[in-house]
Order: sequence, then structure tokens, then C-alpha cells
Amino acid sequence: MSDSENPTVRMEVCSISSVRRVAAMLDLPVDPVVGAGTLPRGWHFFMLGADTQRSELRADGFPGLGVAMPDLGLPRLLLGGRAVSYRGDIPIGANVTRMSAVQHIERKTSAAGPMAVATISHSLRVEQASEASVVETQTYLLFPSSSAPVAERPSQPHIVSGTERTKTVVPDETLLFQYSALGFNSHRIHIDRSYARQVEGYPDLVVNGGLSTLLLTEFARTEMSWTPSAVRIRHLKPLFCRYPITLVASQDGRRCVLKALNEKNAVAVDMEIDLA
Repeated sequence: MSDSENPTVRMEVCSISSVRRVAAMLDLPVDPVVGAGTLPRGWHFFMLGADTQRSELRADGFPGLGVAMPDLGLPRLLLGGRAVSYRGDIPIGANVTRMSAVQHIERKTSAAGPMAVATISHSLRVEQASEASVVETQTYLLFPSSSAPVAERPSQPHIVSGTERTKTVVPDETLLFQYSALGFNSHRIHIDRSYARQVEGYPDLVVNGGLSTLLLTEFARTEMSWTPSAVRIRHLKPLFCRYPITLVASQDGRRCVLKALNEKNAVAVDMEIDLA
């Protein structure tokens, strides 16, 4: 199933106010970011949000994927991964044409029952430009409703080596709220602790997959001085509010690897960066 030939086209703005708010959320000085003139790579997420009317939201509050998607009878949705290609920079203040489409939907049967994999594509093209500056493909996993979290694959703790750089972050409710607000993401697992615990079966609020991606790309940008031309991310385990996250970075030539470890030092997010 595909709708890639009939994309949703809409106008966005890489607004100064949104850029300032992302910087404030990340606890960064605002003026140097704005003064640089171009959007830091990885910050484009606020232009990919949906604006679904409140009366049309899913039961879990998720506003959608930026495009219309058929009801598959699988109400539980998780981010599985994403790939981002940076082909140019987006000037702050620029008008941007966004194209979003359902690239592919595949139904499957897992050990836990029926599921589906939805692949959604987005592109952001600056006004007057001949090609997109950012192309992103997101993969979502859809499952039946359940009061228990989707079973995680067992994994061994990651042993940090002496050649790897690390940083520990403890996400709190304010960070999750600000990120969700900037992306207009009202999924209740990120903002409603009772829902996350009692309906989805998680121990606390779930850190947005996009937020964990942003924390890793910011670690790469601000502390490793890496500028990506492409990023590939796999989300392997959920991360939770008030639980420490260890960011880990290593480099082998032009191939850079980052990981986000959960409180048990298991790899929750795996990222590869190709340098510009």
C-alpha cells in the first residue's frame, strides 16, 4: 500500500520564534544560534508537525504522521526509526515547501500477533530552491491495543570504551512538554503519566523518539563538532522521563556512531552519521 505519488503539500516557515524556542529548550544561548543565519541540522522537526483538529485525534492523542493514513485497526503506534539526508541548509526565516506522503504500509504477523510497518516520507524545500534541503523517512510500528508494553528484545549492557565520549542527560517533564509543544505532538504517552502507566503499561512518561534523536544530534553538533550529511536512527527500546540517558559517541574515519543508553546501559537508540 502506497500513496507516495499523491503527497500532501503545505507551506511552513522556519521562523525565528521557533528557532529561539528550540534553543531555549536545549538550554543554549539564543542569539548566537539566530545570528548564525541557518537552522542547525537536526532542528527541522518543528516543521514536520501535524495540525489535526482536536475532535479528530486518535484515542492516544497522537495527531498523525503529517499525512492521511488508513485505519488499520492497530491503535498502538511506536517510532521504529528514521533516515535523514541533509542536502543543504535552511535559512532562518525562510518559507519552506513541505511534501509528505505515505511511502509504504506493510502488514505483518509477529509473535505477539498482527502488526504493520508504515513508512512516511517528508521533504523540506526552501522557497526558490531547485531541490529539497532536508529529506526524512520515518518508520512507525503499529500494534493492537494492550495494557502491557510491547515486548522488548533482550540485550547486553553496552560497555563504554576509553575511546568513546559520553554525556548523561536526565529528561524531565518540562523538557518533554516543550518538545511535544514545539512539534505539536499530543500523544498521551509523552504528556499524561496516568495514561502512560495505566493504559500503555510503561513506568513513566515516554521520551519522544524525536527528542532522543535531537539529544544525540546536538551532542554530535555541540560537543563533537560533527556536521552530518546523513543520519540513520534505530529506536530499539523506550526511554523514560526522570530516568538517566547516557549519550555515547565514537568515530572511525568519516563514520560516526552514537548511542543513547537507558538506565540499565542497554542501547535504546542507535545512530550512524555520515559527515558533510
